[in-house]
Amino acid sequence: MKKLLLISSLALATTVSAQFSTGTVSLGSTGMTVKLDTSTTLATITLTGSDASYLGIGFGNAGEGMVSGKDGFIYNSLSTTNTNLDYTFAGINVTPNADPVQDWTITSNTTSGGIRTLVATRSLSGGTGDTAFTNAAGSMNIFFAKGPSTTLANNYHGGNRGYATLTKTAVLGTNDLVAESKKVVLYPNPAKSTVSFKNADKIKSIDIYESTGRKVRSVKLEGESINVSDLKSGSYYLEMTLQDGSLSFEKLIKE
Repeated sequence: MKKLLLISSLALATTVSAQFSTGTVSLGSTGMTVKLDTSTTLATITLTGSDASYLGIGFGNAGEGMVSGKDGFIYNSLSTTNTNLDYTFAGINVTPNADPVQDWTITSNTTSGGIRTLVATRSLSGGTGDTAFTNAAGSMNIFFAKGPSTTLANNYHGGNRGYATLTKTAVLGTNDLVAESKKVVLYPNPAKSTVSFKNADKIKSIDIYESTGRKVRSVKLEGESINVSDLKSGSYYLEMTLQDGSLSFEKLIKE
């Protein structure tokens, strides 16, 4: 039972509530950039480009472009008056239609030096016809365009368009970074004779267990290191009681 509790607690202690991001992706000669971030509940898109142009992103594979029914995110002159950002494409060379229900919400819209930076959020699933996002690593294809003005209707992009792939990877959110900075971590690992601890001042005592769950010994940390030279080679679990009374768990490989 002790072994199961140790292993379960260790897994929980090392699990990070991940967020995912594509990072900032440059969109060819249009001068636009896009970044897609996801959390457990929200998708956030950050779009930059000329403040004298409409700026459009479509979700679909290369070669498909504005085929009827594809989902789009488009900033244009209507976005400032009734926050239209959610569009459905109606076909090549046909002005997209604003969705009846607008699921994107603008959280920031600024311009500087002729460049607009737009940040908007929506739920991961969105609404009817919207592209569903997942809070997970992976890739998705997009197409993009910049118009000659901010007016969308019958104002085509010409050659200011292209295709790109957005690839999301895991990142740490602000809360996670704070938690990581306070986390007790042992090093080196694997270790031969001595193990040191990051944030050692937070540790009150240490219990060392074999992988079978048998307790080897208890240690009162003095300084930032403990001697493990007498341990046999193998895997051990360190149960650390912290100064605030909580427990922290780390796995140690003894060489």
